Amino acid sequence: MKYYLSLLFLLISVGLLTAQKNFTIAQATLGQNKEFAPKTYSFVKWRGNTHDFTYLVGYDTLMIAEEKTGWGFRPLSDLSKFKMALNGFIVELTNGIFGDGKEWSIEKNIPYFPYNYEWISDTIMKVDVAGPKLNHVFAFSPFSNRITELFNYDLSSSNPSYSPTNGGVAYTIENNLFYSGNDGTRTYSITNDQDKGIVNGSSVHRQEFGIDKGIFFSPKGNYIAYYRKDETMVADYPLVNTASRIASAKNIKYPMTGEKSEEVTLVIFSPKGRQYTTVKTAGPAEQYLTSVTWDPSEKYIYIGVLNRDQNHLQFNKYDATNGNFVQTLFEEKHDKYVEPLNPLTFLSSQPNQFIYQSARSGYNHLYLYDTNGKMIKQLTGGNWIVTDLIGMDTKEQNVYFMSNMDEVLGRHLCMVNIKSGKITRITKTPGTHSGILSQDGSLWLDFVNSTDIINTITLIQTKTGKLAAPLVTATNTYSGIDMPKLEMVTLAAADGKTPLYGRLITPPNMDPTKKYPVIVYVYGGPHAQLVTNRWLGGASLFEYYMAQQGFIMFTMDNRGSSGRGMEFENVIHRQLGQNEMADQMKGVEFLKSLSYVDGDRMGVYGWSFGGFMSTSLMLNHGDVFKVGVAGGPVCDWKYYEIMYGERYMDTPQDNKDGYEKTSVINKAGQLKGRLLVIHGAQDDVVVMQNSMEFINACIKKGKQVDYFLYPDHPHNVRGKDRVHLNTKIADYFITHLK
Repeated sequence: MKYYLSLLFLLISVGLLTAQKNFTIAQATLGQNKEFAPKTYSFVKWRGNTHDFTYLVGYDTLMIAEEKTGWGFRPLSDLSKFKMALNGFIVELTNGIFGDGKEWSIEKNIPYFPYNYEWISDTIMKVDVAGPKLNHVFAFSPFSNRITELFNYDLSSSNPSYSPTNGGVAYTIENNLFYSGNDGTRTYSITNDQDKGIVNGSSVHRQEFGIDKGIFFSPKGNYIAYYRKDETMVADYPLVNTASRIASAKNIKYPMTGEKSEEVTLVIFSPKGRQYTTVKTAGPAEQYLTSVTWDPSEKYIYIGVLNRDQNHLQFNKYDATNGNFVQTLFEEKHDKYVEPLNPLTFLSSQPNQFIYQSARSGYNHLYLYDTNGKMIKQLTGGNWIVTDLIGMDTKEQNVYFMSNMDEVLGRHLCMVNIKSGKITRITKTPGTHSGILSQDGSLWLDFVNSTDIINTITLIQTKTGKLAAPLVTATNTYSGIDMPKLEMVTLAAADGKTPLYGRLITPPNMDPTKKYPVIVYVYGGPHAQLVTNRWLGGASLFEYYMAQQGFIMFTMDNRGSSGRGMEFENVIHRQLGQNEMADQMKGVEFLKSLSYVDGDRMGVYGWSFGGFMSTSLMLNHGDVFKVGVAGGPVCDWKYYEIMYGERYMDTPQDNKDGYEKTSVINKAGQLKGRLLVIHGAQDDVVVMQNSMEFINACIKKGKQVDYFLYPDHPHNVRGKDRVHLNTKIADYFITHLK
């Protein structure tokens, strides 16, 4: 009897160990980049001009892979050695106190090896350390464990930008710009505007047009160009914070479509002479200054000047010494819109030549120009796009770039020879590649994943494409999970000819004789491509979690989304949501053709533009979609900001019919199914007024709608609270659709 009981216990134990399991909602929300993250290298950098590279393990050990050992690994430094180097170096670090009077120590308050390190030579790295009162920038040698301070600056600062010579830093505090050089006593304010509506040194135009900063050091560090934004004429928009006993309002500047916009200029400052020069960009006050680039000589500065209508770009050259206009190098016009996104890339060997990126042909490509505005040649061309300009080799004979050439859903490293024009795709493995190029351009540290590969890292010789060294072949971290099945599909758009790409995620162990409910996860707007040749098909684990709950998950990139060229995108112009919905309904036709899909139980979910799309689909196709969830939705484009909104919709004054047709507020009376609208009360991207006005319209039309606010969150819900968000979304579909 004991024998049989033991055998039974053993069989049960083995069964428990081998049983497949589902994700928890916490795993589905937070685990993709943590618990289930594949083996990889983090914070990888080439060591100066060598063929060695370094990376961090566990935030505390700096590893080095050396060419001389065939890229074998060894520890180069660690947190304890770094702390030892810091000890006794500076009083502020060793005997510091926080502003609240609490003690600060290296041992307690430096928990990680600096992950923001940067090699500034073959042996020296630049590292940042936040002390109790100051940010310190050090030159640190992990070989000798010696450290010296380059400069320091205020701990309360934002937007730090370092001089290319490492001689100083420019940064902002609130709305003003400051500078600190090698000697800390040299810290001073560059601007001193008392009116908070004048903002210096920060990004402008709501970070459209590829703008992600507002400070531009010249190549030799002798000048600082910075944006000066005057938004005093833009209406204050209140965000209400209910955390205090008496709720308070934080006013932001939010220029809505058709309203008054900010006025931006570019100022050049000389730290040595303390002199200011405002670049004379002329033209209307409400225009966009983009693609700011210094000439290698520091004599000139280049600016893409785009009109408010966003259909006429002038790329201008200005004299940096007096701000005078020199010439317009070239112009770009389009009947819908022009969208400059990148600065110029100058050639070191030919400082009078630069590479410019443009979608003027219908696809983003590379062009070689001289500084007189003559186009020397078009470097790349074809019905595919350059997604990123990576760099050049030492002799600047070859230009390296990422593209979706030959694989629309993937990304590959490619090379074009400037002289011959020959284009070569260097990475061969299908999938999505990323990586870093060695300083001489001869080696590419390649990371690739696909629907079949969770992560592989190799070293590739760029000129031949041959393997230099295999480094990592990550194992599947989802073993033991009852994974849903992924299928990539291709459909025809509503125009009957354009191919669209989608992914279908079906429940594990699905019974094809049964019928299952479907959730369409949608974004659908510009600058996003959801369906890619990545691990999990580009989906989040939450989609796989929902498939485990018995839902079929479907996503398709309609016309208007990214990665397919201008004609594919700008079909949405002046009528956002219309062609996008038509394409999504082609996806619905496909779903209904599947024997295991329950066409009477279809739902839709999206966030931001996807929230607009999910609401639009619920209202315009209420006979199809029974349940919807709309997060942070634009409900009427007249409530959205100028820069993005007017590019795709023009102004409400110029496109009255388009605004009325696309407004979901105007269609509130058409709601039939169950709709949950979610918004962050501190949303400064899609202001809460959008969903509040939609809810108000539903009330007036006698339509029931569910509404949920996240009081402390901006445009999206991140961190641990996202588990709460995903639980709410899952429960809503399980309750009303399953």
